[in-house]
Amino acid sequence: MANDLRFQVVGEAFKKKPLDVKAPAERPCEYFGKHVFNREKMYKYLPKDVYDKMVDVIDNGARLDRQVADAVAAGMMAWAKENGVTHYTHWFQPLTEGTAEKHDSFIEHDGKGGMIEEFSGKLLVQQEPDASSFPSGGIRSTFEARGYSAWDPTSPVFIIDDTLIIPTVFISYSGESLDYKAPLLRALKAVNVAATEVCHYFDPAVKKVTSNLGWEQEYFLVDEGPRL
Repeated sequence: MANDLRFQVVGEAFKKKPLDVKAPAERPCEYFGKHVFNREKMYKYLPKDVYDKMVDVIDNGARLDRQVADAVAAGMMAWAKENGVTHYTHWFQPLTEGTAEKHDSFIEHDGKGGMIEEFSGKLLVQQEPDASSFPSGGIRSTFEARGYSAWDPTSPVFIIDDTLIIPTVFISYSGESLDYKAPLLRALKAVNVAATEVCHYFDPAVKKVTSNLGWEQEYFLVDEGPRL
């Protein structure tokens, strides 16, 4: 039965027709990262002092204060609106083997019966998706069932269609991880602390160690040499 299913899958695969993909006419440097709020965009849309602070946040894990967050949100919104964006979303990876998004518009009440376009640092940094529908959410008290999505500045914000996608972590009311990204960031931080301490034996000026590779899944068996 398993063999029959395998042959059916292979047969279906051979029926697939290749898609006609048209390569962009422009040079790669003209469109690569066009819809990503990378350092090039930050340098253009943020004040110089705010840009320097954001680089410090990304590279060295510096604390992000409210004034910097407000300035970043303003620059990010200006860039997004130039690209036809009307909504933004906090995007996270909950423990459901998929992704989730909380969508909002740039519209806020002005307190006088009208509306204004606004995107503050508070809205950029944190949102409150309903966590009760995610794993373990239903067994907590009602007021503890809510979850929070928090912006991860180390992952660039980007645009899909008319939506600004903000990569975030997802944590519970009590600070527990409800996603796959928060534990990864915590692990990277632990490796950074331990590795930096080791590096100080050789160079006291080292401030941070960035991990970008995992364990090498490769083993070498070496024949034992003759005993002397």
